[in-house]
Amino acid sequence: MSKSISIFDTTLRDGTQGEGISLSADDKLKIAKKLDDLGVHYIEGGIPGSNNKDIEFFKRVKELHLNATITAFGSTRRKNSLAEHDDNLKRMIDAGVPAATLVGKSWDFHVHTALQTTLEENLAMIGDSISFLKQKGLEVIFDAEHFFDGYKHNPEYAVAVMAKAKEAGADWLVMCDTNGGTLPHEIQEIVGALSLKLPEASLGIHTHNDCELAVANALSAVRAGARQVQGTINGYGERCGNANLCSIIPTLQLKMGMPCIPGDSLPQLTNTARFISEVANVNMPVNQPYVGAAAFAHKGGIHVSAILRDSRTYEHIAPELVGNKQRVLVSELAGQSNVLSKAQDMGLSLDPSSEQAKKVIDRIKDLEHQGYQFEGADASLELLLREATGEMNNLFTFESFKMLVEKNAGQPVVSEAFVKLKIGGESLYTAAEGNGPVNALDNALRKALLTRFPKLKEMHLSDYKVRVLDEQDQTAAKVRVLIESKDYKDTWNTVGVSSNVIEASWEALVDSMRYALLGQISLANETVDHNGPKGLVNH
Repeated sequence: MSKSISIFDTTLRDGTQGEGISLSADDKLKIAKKLDDLGVHYIEGGIPGSNNKDIEFFKRVKELHLNATITAFGSTRRKNSLAEHDDNLKRMIDAGVPAATLVGKSWDFHVHTALQTTLEENLAMIGDSISFLKQKGLEVIFDAEHFFDGYKHNPEYAVAVMAKAKEAGADWLVMCDTNGGTLPHEIQEIVGALSLKLPEASLGIHTHNDCELAVANALSAVRAGARQVQGTINGYGERCGNANLCSIIPTLQLKMGMPCIPGDSLPQLTNTARFISEVANVNMPVNQPYVGAAAFAHKGGIHVSAILRDSRTYEHIAPELVGNKQRVLVSELAGQSNVLSKAQDMGLSLDPSSEQAKKVIDRIKDLEHQGYQFEGADASLELLLREATGEMNNLFTFESFKMLVEKNAGQPVVSEAFVKLKIGGESLYTAAEGNGPVNALDNALRKALLTRFPKLKEMHLSDYKVRVLDEQDQTAAKVRVLIESKDYKDTWNTVGVSSNVIEASWEALVDSMRYALLGQISLANETVDHNGPKGLVNH
């Protein structure tokens, strides 16, 4: 039977050292709950006493009654002092958590240069600190900082550090590739060597991604005997990040036969990754393995034709195992299989041999030639396909909009939008201000539609991107606008293209609202003509 692997998540501590990531105490508590639901074994909460957010986190996390073990992070006692007098160690104890992660030096170069002390005193600092924490009843995870660099320069001393930690009672000995420069074959050799020298020790691995090898290095360590893997969700962390648990967990469980979280929790992985990216306010790379939006996306017509017969032809696992889903992208490279697959996903009836199917494919290719991009705008694509099959219930008619942008000396720009719509035969004329033209249009359109469709208050625009398509035309160039929208359950993307950025934004904005209204009860006998330029908003 394969040995299980302990997952140690340090998103709340090491992950927050990543550029652009700042979590409030509430954020950290939400993430801790999500990680616990996923089934990780350890959640490193932060450094007790280092800041008000971490102080509040350690006070409030007890109220969540999590199954995971919450750990506090800190370093060994100061040189030439006593562990019982060390404020850092006292704060770890006062945090009231059952486990402590203690970091110590294992590279002789760091001992002499950073700590400016002797090798003997560093061993004493490690031993005294671990013994003190064990006396207070804490589980101790010892993180040997720069272990692999230390081993390569002075293997005897690096091993002596680990032996001292084990002798003092450390429950886990974790080897850290702190600078992220070690290669997988080196990791496997060194971890294997330590396993032979300390056969009874419980070993762990902590890798950084500076050579884009953090995941490979962590897996190499497991192959050589490590039984705890430390990392972060989405690979957040300082510099190039930490080992990405979203790749490590499914690889261990599905590829290597080493259970690390409950099997029924694995389908929560994608949702967990995306939830934490939202809380951290960091966009996930679409091509992130296992959990990215493009991880199981197919664009080439030959590929799509094959996966429709058997998904194993171009997918290494079933995406549902990690809570993701297969996506078929439609673009100028699309074949008939792509369009038929998308229509099938939407529950639309589209005969592959029909003139209707040919017209849809030709229309998509024509629009992409104009600059539209549907592989990043699934919602606009769905609206197009629903219109082509006669299954689109449009609920409002666009008549006109006007913009007023005013700038007075010494004052911020004021944007105001005026929108005229017809809903159920009734004309509505609304005006709204915004912090920019697009925001003003959004507010005015929403103001009109909320009178009939109050559920729209649950949606909001979450991202807005503009790309210039014809740079040689300079200010007269066409632009493509992509808008991401969200509600409590879903995220969708829409596209607009025009030589006028306001018009392109309006197209994407209207599509976003129309998509949000899918499934709403249509108004009887309503004839719709949005007068949009691309046909996505035309009946």
